[in-house]
Amino acid sequence: MRVKTAVPIIVAGLLLMLLGIGQRTIWAPAETVTASVAQGAQSAPLTVIEPGARGSEGGSVEVTVTADGPFTLAVGRASDVEAWVGDAAHLSVTGISEDALSSERVDGEDSVPDPSGSDLWVSEEPGDGTLTYRWSEPVEGDWSILLAADGKAPAPTDVSVTRPNDQSTPFALPLIIGGALVVVLGIALLFITPRARGNSGTPGSRDEPAQGTRAYARRQAQDGRTGAASSIATPTAVVVVTGLIGAGSLLGIAPGMATTSPSPSVSSTASPSPSSTATPTSAATGAPSAGSEASGPPVVLESQLERILGSVASTVADADAASDAKRLAPRVAGAALDLRSGSYAVGAKDAKAAAPAPVADAPLMLEMVPTGPEWPRTIVALTQGEQNPVPQALLLVQETPRDNYRLTSAVQMLPGSTFPSAPAPGATGPVPLEEAGTLATAPQSAVASIADFLTKPSGANKETFEENSFAEAITEFQAGVVADPGNEAATITFSHAAEEDRTQALLSGDGGAMVFGYLTHTYSSLPKSPGDTIDLKGTVYQSLTGKDVSEKGIDVNYGEAVMMYVPPAGSDDKIRVIGAAQQLLSATLR
Repeated sequence: MRVKTAVPIIVAGLLLMLLGIGQRTIWAPAETVTASVAQGAQSAPLTVIEPGARGSEGGSVEVTVTADGPFTLAVGRASDVEAWVGDAAHLSVTGISEDALSSERVDGEDSVPDPSGSDLWVSEEPGDGTLTYRWSEPVEGDWSILLAADGKAPAPTDVSVTRPNDQSTPFALPLIIGGALVVVLGIALLFITPRARGNSGTPGSRDEPAQGTRAYARRQAQDGRTGAASSIATPTAVVVVTGLIGAGSLLGIAPGMATTSPSPSVSSTASPSPSSTATPTSAATGAPSAGSEASGPPVVLESQLERILGSVASTVADADAASDAKRLAPRVAGAALDLRSGSYAVGAKDAKAAAPAPVADAPLMLEMVPTGPEWPRTIVALTQGEQNPVPQALLLVQETPRDNYRLTSAVQMLPGSTFPSAPAPGATGPVPLEEAGTLATAPQSAVASIADFLTKPSGANKETFEENSFAEAITEFQAGVVADPGNEAATITFSHAAEEDRTQALLSGDGGAMVFGYLTHTYSSLPKSPGDTIDLKGTVYQSLTGKDVSEKGIDVNYGEAVMMYVPPAGSDDKIRVIGAAQQLLSATLR
């Protein structure tokens, strides 16, 4: 009887264990699942893989792209990719299901510039034929992939995304453990020895006492005690049967076919799924928490900024070596372009002319990067290379999404000056130029004031600025030229004028602003009386004009880039000039 009960129990336990093991092996879900864009999707000059194509799970996914020729895969913020695409026709890969990527074609421009090399991209990969790219989020936020051939030919549409699959098997461990316990219980039943009833005999046997005798009464009493012992053992059998029914009910649950939620005891022993344990997090060093309400992701990550600065520095170095202003065009504009072009022109005629200060991309001492999505975008980087005796502030501007950053101002920090503190995350960005707002004076007014002060040192702006070596050098030079006895026959004037379209301003950490301005400086020398001349011998002006003397006079033109700190409204501080650069541009005879 014990064998008949124990064997089914052991078999049931083994089946439970096999079922649990099977869920971990034979019936285990695949490690990854791949979804692809449907064949025959309409092509366009661009293909955009939007954040929804990654799926709702975090972590990295693999993107495989197949094309008939070379192409570019670029990764950028979703808003930046959207801004770069603009009104261009494109295939948009919008979402993902079990084995399919949903897509739609958006009509628009049939051709665009080649997107390769754009400063917007966090990473970029060239492909030819088939390319597999591991797509992860550099920092928290929405990221997209842009695919393009050359902007004119159709972009690749054969795209697939492979992502981790949910391999959780919540019933496997309970089945294995429960089955093992049932097997142990069955084996234990095989070795349980039943309690002996004793040699009671049967009524009418040879040992059976006669009814009505004292021996018969004692035998009846003994039989009553044996029956009580048997009735106590009965609940044990009931417990065993109940355990079998509870365990056996799990046999009817095939993998993935459970229709009721597991009990708390089952869920507490179930293995967690990959989606519940893999929560990728990432952050950019030195950057505000990307995606936070206060800031949002910085418009360029540190790796992007290093790449941009490296490109600017190499472009400038190449142009400096060749003294060719045309080579500056891809990466230099505004005041920086004017000063360097003038330097090349002067150097071509005067070998003794000083070369401009080199532009260094490293080491990067400080950066001010905005977080707003609008354009133009303005970045300040402070560097000091081996050939720079003092730190150099570089102002970089990206006019539109399809433009790269260009160096618009490069000024040397003045001795003893202090660079303003960087603003709080999310507070960087351009500020109004014509209105003071939260500043002591409007940025445009500050630039006009320094121009007025340099022209008339004793004028209305005499007390507007803190003392600084740039203003002192210029005003002392001007006073010395006028007082020179050799210039008694000349009428000498100096004028400085602000170029309003070159002014840029960014907030600083204390509520003030850094203001970058550009001035044109004209130094004119005219004969006082008929017959008087301007002697140019031995000067750089002789090299520039090719003349020894001038009977009508000469105009000498300089360019001056300045970087100033404007304090916040209500402050008693004066405006500080903290950086400057001056360059002789030309000399013209009248």
